[in-house]
Amino acid sequence: MAVMRVVETELPGVVIIEPEVHWDERGFFLETFHGEKYARHGLPSLFVQDNHSRSVRGTVRGLHAQWRRPQGKLVRVITGEVWDVAVDIRRGSPWFRRWTAVILSAENFRQLYVPPGFAHGFCVLSETAEVEYKCTDFYDPAGELRLAWNDPQLAIPWPTSEPLLSAKDRLARTLEELQEILPRYSGE
Repeated sequence: MAVMRVVETELPGVVIIEPEVHWDERGFFLETFHGEKYARHGLPSLFVQDNHSRSVRGTVRGLHAQWRRPQGKLVRVITGEVWDVAVDIRRGSPWFRRWTAVILSAENFRQLYVPPGFAHGFCVLSETAEVEYKCTDFYDPAGELRLAWNDPQLAIPWPTSEPLLSAKDRLARTLEELQEILPRYSGE
């Protein structure tokens, strides 16, 4: 890759970032975040929390969002490969219930920016995967929103039919059941 590219998806605000990677006989170097460069592309330049997870093949983490303190997330994979999903859950949005997915891997260096008002989740495709993501707001346990990975209204074709789920994600609810706490679309 010669320069950082920002690729729009079918959901406004959800973008794929392809950073510039410098290769030589020693390996590679890349900037995983540069506030000024990201801001030039309309992306946030202020993140307040970084998270790191490690999961095994077939794990689905998500779909997660926060209703009291919505977070934007800049997601990347540092080992392995995941199928990463963003879902528009903003009531009144022209894209409500629509989703997009992209493969993120340690080999392709891609990042996905998921704006506030979207649910986020991923499925691990490799034996293991480590995912890091930056958040635009702090985690608020009392404002957590867990959307069922297999909500029939979304019909997401996950690459697994029997995922490994956390106890909390097994209790996740459908969009219909979460209507009262979903964020509202502001027309932006």
